[in-house]
Amino acid sequence: MPENVYINRIAAYLPGLPVSNEEMEEYLGVIGGKKSRSKSIVLRSNGIKTRYYALDKNSQPTYTNAELTANAIKKLFSDASGLKDIELLACGTSTVDQLIPSHAVMVHGLLKEASNTQVFSFSGVCCSGMHALKHSFLSVLSGDTQNAVVAASERTSSLLKHQIFEEENKKLELSESNPIILFEKEFLRWMLSDGAAALLIGNKPNTNGTSLKIEWIDTYSFANQAETCMYLGGEKYNGNLKGWSDHPTTEWLDKSLLSLKQDVKLLDKNIIQFGSVAYSSSLKKHGLKTSEVDFYLPHISSMYFADKLYDEMVKADTVIPREKWFINLPEIGNVGAASIFLALEALITSGKLKKGQKIFLSVPESARFSYSNALLTVC
Repeated sequence: MPENVYINRIAAYLPGLPVSNEEMEEYLGVIGGKKSRSKSIVLRSNGIKTRYYALDKNSQPTYTNAELTANAIKKLFSDASGLKDIELLACGTSTVDQLIPSHAVMVHGLLKEASNTQVFSFSGVCCSGMHALKHSFLSVLSGDTQNAVVAASERTSSLLKHQIFEEENKKLELSESNPIILFEKEFLRWMLSDGAAALLIGNKPNTNGTSLKIEWIDTYSFANQAETCMYLGGEKYNGNLKGWSDHPTTEWLDKSLLSLKQDVKLLDKNIIQFGSVAYSSSLKKHGLKTSEVDFYLPHISSMYFADKLYDEMVKADTVIPREKWFINLPEIGNVGAASIFLALEALITSGKLKKGQKIFLSVPESARFSYSNALLTVC
């Protein structure tokens, strides 16, 4: 069995041109014919300046999620013939194009030159890409495969279009009768972005160029300690989630059950608190000193949480100085499962890496509060 596993190539695929804050509603549309009242509030907090949409200005799709993912994977290889050597394909996303078949097999279906490889789909939200990476890492480490392609992607724009909210807006007139409900359902419209990233991992480092040795990957769930915070395809009642299939079909539109929702109060209360426990647990488990970390890549959904995250580090005496943080959220937006890999790709292409440096990846997932941490060494 191999002693180590390496990230040898990484590729990003972002659709279209960057969309400014002023242009967002040109792509997503306006609800009820009125400009959003919550947009400026959310954007002021999240610090996002541009993002990418797999939509045109008529809110028509330009790519499926599977197409975004396949395009990122193809960029890993100089020509299509390299696809035939993939021994395992693992994909993570929260925004599948359909419920069945799985996302990964739809991606595989677009890779015509690939072999009849092992294919795995990972669901969830932001941690699903890291879960795909961990499965692939363990596969290569065990000797079951010599290489794997890991991909993470999101096409959230399909869930943010004004049409998703129109029926509920007409029937309940939430903007007048209950603004807080509208805010919690509209909140994510101004947070999320589309895109994909792919990694090629193997049991040997590159003979030329940079590789990243995967030291370890940890995952933690706090689902037993908190109720659902972010959800799609259901509605919360007294803290409990009721799925779309248990609602009358008339409510699927009336309640915007196919919109992505965030309980912002629950998010603010728990996301940093649980994340601090997961972060400290990984440091302790592996005997890692924060002084050993050269780059810290936290996936944060909003710059609002950056100071809160730093303050928790101070309280726990586990500070990684802010000058070591690498965040590209303002430039590309929150791309969910793909965000951490898109940040890693940007760091690699920045030219800042040197042999022996250590990179700490930290990914929170607010859906039911899950976390993934990983340590990489530049070689």
